Amino acid sequence: MRSNKTHNNRMVPVIAGIAIQLCLGTAYIWGVFQPEVVKTLSWTHQEAALTFSLLLGVLTFGSMVGGAIQDKLSPRPVLIIGGVILALGFFFAGFATPETAWLLWLTYGVAGGFGMGMTYTTTIAVCQKWFPDKRGLITGVIVSALGFGGLVFTPVASALINAVGVLETFKWLALIFLCVTVVCGLIIKNPPKNHAPKGWTPPEKKDIVNMPPSALLKTPQYYIITFAIMLSCGAGLMVIPFAKVLGMDGGLTEIAATAGVMVISGFNSFGRLFWGGISDRIGRKKTLLILLLVAAVSIPFAAIAQSYLILVLIAIVGFSYGGFLGVFPALTADYFGLKSMGVNYGMVLIGFGIGAVGASYVAGYFKDLSGGFFIPFLVAAGAAVLGAVLIALLKPPRKKQGI
Repeated sequence: MRSNKTHNNRMVPVIAGIAIQLCLGTAYIWGVFQPEVVKTLSWTHQEAALTFSLLLGVLTFGSMVGGAIQDKLSPRPVLIIGGVILALGFFFAGFATPETAWLLWLTYGVAGGFGMGMTYTTTIAVCQKWFPDKRGLITGVIVSALGFGGLVFTPVASALINAVGVLETFKWLALIFLCVTVVCGLIIKNPPKNHAPKGWTPPEKKDIVNMPPSALLKTPQYYIITFAIMLSCGAGLMVIPFAKVLGMDGGLTEIAATAGVMVISGFNSFGRLFWGGISDRIGRKKTLLILLLVAAVSIPFAAIAQSYLILVLIAIVGFSYGGFLGVFPALTADYFGLKSMGVNYGMVLIGFGIGAVGASYVAGYFKDLSGGFFIPFLVAAGAAVLGAVLIALLKPPRKKQGI
């Protein structure tokens, strides 16, 4: 049964979701914090990068927990609780010292990542339910806001760092997160049962695949997609935390290198929106194969480029990385259905979490060891090629697997 009454109201959760995702975009400005944390806490680049790795790695588990709760109950408590955990993580990160530097891993990394994961997947799942007719596009819109959040918060964080230092900056960001996630969480809700947008004809029930997590784990498609997202995102996950460092190593001024963080955030955002819409037209697999080719070709050159060419290559890497995170949620919904989308995509993000921990940590290790990024970036290129092979072999699950 169609729900025309709620048709005009479906932009409300999208707008609220965008506001929340803007805050989550701070995950992608670690490149601004990295050199400051190294100086303030007397860390190596590898140790500092582990903070970013932990945040994205734990985000996976937060996504699964948040997805499970919102699938069974409602998104409201997930978003509010997740927002509070995120804010507390960032706030207490401001109390780290050189003697208790591990506190940054526990607060910014673990607590911040868990809260971020709870809110991240929940906003995607809710908006997909409101827009079953434009699943790829709306996924791109929501996750592009996260990328755009990096563009918005880079100058904010830079100004705060210059004024009060990096640790106090974490506390100010915590206050922003708390206000936005709680207010927006109060107005986001799932659509009515059997919601169908005006002018859209739902597919026949016999053509719908809706897999609970227990059935998902029995399909080879789940493991292929999970492994593929791990391989696909390696290039972006190596460049993002070191965007500023990479620019300064290539001869850019500190101001121009900081702009590199904004560049990768902006193209990360644009890539999510652009490729999400494109995947609705040419298909998820074709889109992912194009993105994997772009990532494999561009990432090695980012390690050896000089001057402003670095910003161009950072933009290309960010554009492909954003595309992956705009298309994989839509692919997950296509293959496994919307009913358990929150927890299902959280489970797919296990691959992303593993890749996040491994990619940035390895890049930091080689940076401390040799002073450069060529070897880890070459590994990322090889991973993208292997990811392309997996996607090329991927086939939709059989209808009878759905429940």
